[in-house]
Amino acid sequence: MFLKKIFPFIFWFKNYNKGDFRSDLISGITVALVLIPQSMAYAQLAGLPPYYGLYASFLPPMIASLFGSSRQLATGPVAVVSLMTSASLEPLATAGSAEFISYAILLALTVGIFQFALGLLRLGMVVNFLSHPVVNGFTNAAAIIIATSQLSKLFGVYVDKAEHHYETIIRVLISAFHFTHLPTLGMSILAFGIMYALRRLNPKIPYVLVAVVITTLISWGTHFEKSYETSLSSIVSMEIQDKVTSFNKIISEKGELGLNRAELNNKIVEVKKSSGKHSVGYLDLKHDLEVINVKIDELKHESHNLREELRYYIFRGIKDGDGKLRFYLNEENMDEDYDGKFWRLKISQKLLDTDSMILVGGGDVVGDIPKGLPKLAVPDINLRDFFTLFSYAVIISLLGFMEAISIAKAMAAKTGQVLDPNQELIGQGMANIFGSIGQSYPTSGSFSRSAVNLQTGAVSGLSSVFTSVTVVITLILFTPLLYHLPQATLAAIIMMAVIGLVSISSFVHSWKTHRTDGIIQIITFVCTLGFAPHLDKGIMIGVVLSLVIYILKGMKPNVAHLSLHPDGSYRDAKHWGLEECKHIAMIRFDGPLFYANASYFEDLVKERINSLPELYHILLVANGINDMDASGEDVLALTVDNLRAAGIEFSISGIKEDVLVLMKRTYLYEKIGEDHIYPTQAMAIKSIYKKAHERSTEDKCPLVTVCSKEEVKERRV
Repeated sequence: MFLKKIFPFIFWFKNYNKGDFRSDLISGITVALVLIPQSMAYAQLAGLPPYYGLYASFLPPMIASLFGSSRQLATGPVAVVSLMTSASLEPLATAGSAEFISYAILLALTVGIFQFALGLLRLGMVVNFLSHPVVNGFTNAAAIIIATSQLSKLFGVYVDKAEHHYETIIRVLISAFHFTHLPTLGMSILAFGIMYALRRLNPKIPYVLVAVVITTLISWGTHFEKSYETSLSSIVSMEIQDKVTSFNKIISEKGELGLNRAELNNKIVEVKKSSGKHSVGYLDLKHDLEVINVKIDELKHESHNLREELRYYIFRGIKDGDGKLRFYLNEENMDEDYDGKFWRLKISQKLLDTDSMILVGGGDVVGDIPKGLPKLAVPDINLRDFFTLFSYAVIISLLGFMEAISIAKAMAAKTGQVLDPNQELIGQGMANIFGSIGQSYPTSGSFSRSAVNLQTGAVSGLSSVFTSVTVVITLILFTPLLYHLPQATLAAIIMMAVIGLVSISSFVHSWKTHRTDGIIQIITFVCTLGFAPHLDKGIMIGVVLSLVIYILKGMKPNVAHLSLHPDGSYRDAKHWGLEECKHIAMIRFDGPLFYANASYFEDLVKERINSLPELYHILLVANGINDMDASGEDVLALTVDNLRAAGIEFSISGIKEDVLVLMKRTYLYEKIGEDHIYPTQAMAIKSIYKKAHERSTEDKCPLVTVCSKEEVKERRV
């Protein structure tokens, strides 16, 4: 048993045969054919170059299967975790930059350490802090954010990201209205059509791979990517040249201020340690930092405006005598040497190289992918960066694990496999730790690829080992074939993958189950959309709301005043419209009796006394009291004393074992009296009924005689 905990994979091969090996081999290769294009798309969603998706598909699938408990769970890049990675790192670095990549790899390590620690300490239960309404609300919002984030690639337009996601989408739609690249839009529609048709025809067909192959061949055959590298001087417009020069000046100045800010932050940390945060030196440095931040924000705004202006311009190319192109604004008159294409400047947030400006006249493709395996190295661990990323890592860890364990449970229900959530945490944690050594960003279990694994007959985790081996072969031999893969196809792959995450029925189900859950799910959904790309805020609001509702329920648990139901059981009189006894109050308290609801219990007993002037006996039905603390014990003891002092007897029935032990340990058992403690409600009523009704004027007591609805109505009248 101990060996199984450390090396669960050695038990794969019990009763293993050649047929199982063949099934695992086919499953592993099939999953890899889906994973390779998906992983590249998800890497871009995470703000990384496409080939980092392949790096994230190298070690994590194999390690997760070797040390996890599920034999069919397919681990690797997934949509929601990729989006969370991008959202977490955007405030820290520019997407795609070397610093951003470094943070992403360190984030994978942080996520892995946290998950591994939870699994080792057997704290898998911590995932319960993310309730299903919160996760469903977040997932639905994330799916919409993921899908809409790909619109720019579908239309072939380029815009700067705004502070809020919905503002970015507005920019995309405005740009698409003016500059949609029709061949790119056509490629997107073709990719969608191929995947949708093949999935409807036969889900076992690797429809993603087929779409990739067809669109890549079309891209290669039609020269879909049309880009031209030239110097700034070949753009025949002083206006454009001046704006490019101004843009580079702003970017350079912003870069210098960024370096100054980094140095200043280090000084602030040192001065805070040596002189404290109330020292003059510390306050001066903080002031200088605020000034730099204001200047950087102003430069960001200026550079954004210049980028938007430069992207707006459309050029036409004319060949010189040496065959090189010179570019003129589209509004100017063209002669017979016009090349027939429209060109636009390719401009990002980086400095423009005036000696090798890129003008694009076609669609966007993946481009060069480094050949070979990633360099294996332990990420540079900076404690300051580690703790900066830790809060994001916790959310990604819990979300990723919840997704993975949900998928694993669904598959285990079909295969009959026994799952160990803590072992799965260890497997996912080790996958992220080893993945970071192989230049991976955070990964998790994938629903779509796990489904492929199951459909193709995977028997053991060896299928995921074959998946990793297939990715390795691709990295070593086939990366040049992916150069012409259209970005529009990757966008279509992502959108097809997340369509299944949008579920209106989940909102309806939560609302029908419990209105509070429905409200929490809707609030989480709206907040996640509203705060995007700051996704952590949406999910934290959902978690806080869930905890608040839980605490409020604990403070005011359900209380039922019981009476005899026609079926012979004692039920809530208000809910079933039953008559109540005047002399015996049966109170069922559905929750732990502890410090948060002790005064509430006291108040409801007083309310019963005031509402029943002929009350002689209170019976506390304790079947729902599963715990009691010192405050609960104290208020119960005080209630017994006060009731008996007022001439009202007190009894209790259905005490849970743990509560009974506590009562005996604190002498509350003796205070109530053994003759006033009953195992069941029926036995209690049988014992206390006669004495409580000695002076009764009731014709029929509702605790021993079931009244018809007509009799109940007559009595109430």
